[in-house]
Order: sequence, then C-alpha cells, then structure tokens
Amino acid sequence: MACRAVGDSDGAEIELSAARAVFLQLGAKPDLAHVDKLARLAPSDRQSGLTAREMQVLRLIAAGKSNKIIARELSLSEKTINRHASNIFNKLDVPTRAAATAYAYEHGLI
Repeated sequence: MACRAVGDSDGAEIELSAARAVFLQLGAKPDLAHVDKLARLAPSDRQSGLTAREMQVLRLIAAGKSNKIIARELSLSEKTINRHASNIFNKLDVPTRAAATAYAYEHGLI
C-alpha cells in the first residue's frame, strides 16, 4: 500500500503479487482474499494466477525479448522486469523462459 501511496502502481502490483504467492503457498485463505481485494482482482479474473502486467511480460518473453528490451519497451526498470519474470516462473511452476513460453502456448495464454 505504501507503493500505491507514492504513485508506484507497478511496485504495488509486484508486492501484492509476491504476497499473494506466499499466502497461497501457506494456505492462508483469509490473507489471500484480502490481497485479492486490495489488488482489485478476483481470483476468477486471473489467467493462471498472473496479473495483467505479468501477462504482458510473458507475451514479450515468448516473443524472445530479453529483460533489458522488455524493460525499455514498458518503461520499467530491468529489476522490475526480473521480478515479474521470477513471479511468472513461480506461478506457472516452470524453471526457464523457454518453459514459460511453452506453457503459455500450450494453455492459450498468448
């Protein structure tokens, strides 16, 4: 919420996404529901648990673009893109960019 307070919506999305992943892993359903409410994304609105920004990054990863290029195209820091990529790999339970790309194609995400 501190990120939102200073106008950093991408940072807020990253932190809420990370919190969601932890709460999901812990089985903390009340906290998970609270994070979803804060993110204004109902679980049913999510494709494979990815946020809209993560879907955008996944599409660019699948297009073969590096994190540096993705960062430049989205006007974000490379560190932010690294975090998005890490979140994508964790949520999709894949180890690499190639595996994330394959998953995206196999599941109709792109």
